[in-house]
Amino acid sequence: MDFELMINSFPKLLNATVVTLKLLSASLFFGLFIGLLFAVLRMNKNPIINKFAYGYSYIFRGTPLLVQIFIIYYGLGQIEYFRSTVLWVIFKEPYWCAIIAFALNTGAYTSEILRSAFQTIKPGFIEAGKSLGISSRIIFYKIQIPIAIKQSLPAYGNEIILMLKGTSLASTVTLMDLTGVAKYIISTTFRPIEVFIVAGSIYLFMTFLVHNFIKFLERRYNY
Repeated sequence: MDFELMINSFPKLLNATVVTLKLLSASLFFGLFIGLLFAVLRMNKNPIINKFAYGYSYIFRGTPLLVQIFIIYYGLGQIEYFRSTVLWVIFKEPYWCAIIAFALNTGAYTSEILRSAFQTIKPGFIEAGKSLGISSRIIFYKIQIPIAIKQSLPAYGNEIILMLKGTSLASTVTLMDLTGVAKYIISTTFRPIEVFIVAGSIYLFMTFLVHNFIKFLERRYNY
């Protein structure tokens, strides 16, 4: 076991962790809005809207994240017309392609988490709000969303952890995140065990922080 290599690799891997955290935070930010939108669409009584939202969720939950990244980054670039559109400015960059893929993927899972949380809200809360003359929009923002967030915290915490580990796939589209830098160091030192132990420890520590943060929020909301 080359401990010197592990010590020397740690600062490089720690710097690469910044890229991983940027990917994670951006993906979760956009994914949360996407998830909320499609959760609302899933509960819509219009069968066309409902089926459209279900189709999105089914596709992105039913296919591997790696395949989704490859389709967005490599696949769209094969379409000549797409390369002539203004969207190509974004999709030609691996960083944004990774964020889009991650956001769409986590958005699909988040939509199901939020949908289930919305369905657990007792009708009495909504009826009480309506009886007081509160508009449906205010009831949704002030009553339904806060309750749904509280109900979905444990499941959404797991989704954050899964997304954190999923960001390691960004290295497949040339991004030098934590896993990408680890692969580069291994390619020059030919010592995968030591490098992956350090990288895995960093991932484990970040998972520990996320897990305890979610536990803190659960205790606070349940107080």
